[in-house]
Amino acid sequence: MEDVSTTSITDAARLMQLLKIDGYCATDNVGASNSYSIKSRWNVDGYDWEICIYVDLQWSVALELIFQSRSRTNNYVRANLGSRLVDPKGIFTPSEQKTVSGEFMYNSHHSSKLMLTKRCDLEASGYITGDALTLQCTITVLKELPVQTFPVKQIPMPAVPSSNLHEHFGELLLSEKGVDVTFLVSGESFVAHKAVLAARSTVVMAQFYGQMMEKRSHRVEVKDMEAAVFTALLRFIYTDMVPDFSQKQEEATTMAQHLLAAADRYGLDRLKLICVGRLAGGVDVNTVATTLALAEQHNC
Repeated sequence: MEDVSTTSITDAARLMQLLKIDGYCATDNVGASNSYSIKSRWNVDGYDWEICIYVDLQWSVALELIFQSRSRTNNYVRANLGSRLVDPKGIFTPSEQKTVSGEFMYNSHHSSKLMLTKRCDLEASGYITGDALTLQCTITVLKELPVQTFPVKQIPMPAVPSSNLHEHFGELLLSEKGVDVTFLVSGESFVAHKAVLAARSTVVMAQFYGQMMEKRSHRVEVKDMEAAVFTALLRFIYTDMVPDFSQKQEEATTMAQHLLAAADRYGLDRLKLICVGRLAGGVDVNTVATTLALAEQHNC
């Protein structure tokens, strides 16, 4: 199982104290006006707090948390007050803790009074020992941490093989599967696929799918072209690959000249530019006249 780390997005400052109210019997009816309280001052998370304990608020024991500072962030300070009755002698287990939460600003708070217990129930509970009442109080202040940014986990991607589309089309040409047209070039026959040729050449597209006479023909005669040049032309159409021009200078130049004318004839601009580059880089006194003538004739 993958390890999962834990990141805290909040923190809390917490303080717990035992507050003892000695002379409990003297508090009888002192809080009938709801204005009297016993106060305890605290400092939690650098803020000053005051707990007001109302021992006879409508015949109940209640607590209230009051914020005495200014927020460091100009936002509300979120805090929680919890309290329970405890027996210092340990005879009785602590009572169920009751809590109240609020959002505080200076001189303004939004918490409600925490009604801990009814006074009649308290006096019958046994938590008052030796005319003293002990409360366990806890103040918890929520501290917001800076917003965390988690980097995107980089998942290693599988290596993608290089494109082999040209290999598949080359194999299709060699296999002669699905061929639907035959070209007659210098006494030799070459079979091919009309759709592939038309997709690569606008001229062929017009021949087979336009208004020209070869539209319904399955045999096309190509005049004024050598079989070796047409072979190189077909190979380029299917595989986008050109002949190896690193062969003998004279043979390479001758092939580039003928292939330039064929590329211009069938609208294969990329092949035409490749041939232009080969011829431009090999001009000498023996080829300059022919090269210039080709440039003029094929608008290079």
